[in-house]
Amino acid sequence: MVNNSTAESQLARRLGLFDTTMLVMGGIIGSGIFINPYVVAQQVPSTILILAAWAFGGLIALAGAFIYAELSSQTSTSGGQYVYLREAFHPALAFVYGWALLLVTQSGGMAAVAVTFAKYVCVLANLEPSDNLSAILAAIALVILTIINCCGVRAGSTTQNMFMILKLLAIAALVAFGLNVNRPQGVTLPGPTSSAPGVWNSLTAFGAALIPVQFAYGGWQTSCFVAGEVRNPQRNLPRGLLFGVLGVIAVYLSVNFVCVNALGPFGLASTRTPASAVMRLALGDTGATIIAIGIAFSAIGFLSQSMLTAPRVYFAMAEDGLFFSSLAKVNRARVPAFAIALQGVLAIVITLSGRYEQILNYVISVDVVFFALTAATVFVFRRRFRDRSVDTFRIPGHPFTTSFFILACAGVAFSTAYRYPQNSAIGLGIMLSGIPVYLFWRRGRTKFVTS
Repeated sequence: MVNNSTAESQLARRLGLFDTTMLVMGGIIGSGIFINPYVVAQQVPSTILILAAWAFGGLIALAGAFIYAELSSQTSTSGGQYVYLREAFHPALAFVYGWALLLVTQSGGMAAVAVTFAKYVCVLANLEPSDNLSAILAAIALVILTIINCCGVRAGSTTQNMFMILKLLAIAALVAFGLNVNRPQGVTLPGPTSSAPGVWNSLTAFGAALIPVQFAYGGWQTSCFVAGEVRNPQRNLPRGLLFGVLGVIAVYLSVNFVCVNALGPFGLASTRTPASAVMRLALGDTGATIIAIGIAFSAIGFLSQSMLTAPRVYFAMAEDGLFFSSLAKVNRARVPAFAIALQGVLAIVITLSGRYEQILNYVISVDVVFFALTAATVFVFRRRFRDRSVDTFRIPGHPFTTSFFILACAGVAFSTAYRYPQNSAIGLGIMLSGIPVYLFWRRGRTKFVTS
């Protein structure tokens, strides 16, 4: 689709297939899988529907992985969705995506996970996890990860890989010990006493359950941001996407099966820390401590992955002359240090000012819109390059697979707006605020930009 520019060529291609697969999995598995199962169970308190929601979310993620595998196999340029939207539609749409990524999608998700990490650190240190203390600890973690990623893509990737392996070990322990937990017999857990809901209420409830599911599955697309630093990206990125998403689906279904098997659907719905509850049943307080450590590792690993990938979008925006020119510069370690620093600062600001539930809904309402638009670029590129013979990955079942993904995104967007209209409006408002900012940059008002 595009050729590397001079600045782009300065990036170091040091990431292989293993790194890419770990980036995919690390971008997906944060703290959500340890917490969101109870949110899903509150919406659909039924074993079958709980597992169905996570399975359906996995199918959506897999369909998305197929789409991004095809798109990533066509270019070796950093920027991911930004590049695809720019080339298929218009630079304005791409800029609005990058703007929303910076202010809402990526920074908001990082803030939510950073606060979760801080709260578990407080629990492990026997401290009261107050909002102020959690915010301070979260900000410190973000500062440290910003510095590490400014030291080079290899340093950032190694850190991310290490935390990814640790979080997989924690999840393996949860599943292994959780399978041996049996619910106490004769205990009746509280459940709804109202009559069976109607079809519309059931559909909206299932749609609402997909909101935390999609939040937990989100992040696989961020591996495409670092295409300019992946060796043989046309081959390694598609394979890494598919391997990573399939691995996460297996992990998520296993965790939810264990949680609902050990706690029951209504017990799960009433337990805000289901992973800790399962491990406590299995190993007592020692089990709860082990999983708390695992969740902390998982959260910090997600933050490390985010700090490594997202700044490459702002780097690409600056290269196009649509953002501060300093963001397009690389340091001696051949990474966009200014873009990384910007990501860290915005995540810290949101950490100190927002709440987890609000941020989650800001993220989902904006994220799914751009997921659908990015999927639509497949139709554009296939029509535009139908006569070009290129050895690229092809989406299985296209156009049905692609259409399924777009419709699923539309359904989640509708459910989010229906259940959380105010938060959705705020998220979309922030996204649309990027339009006048884009016009500002396009009109050449760059005299305020410092090089």
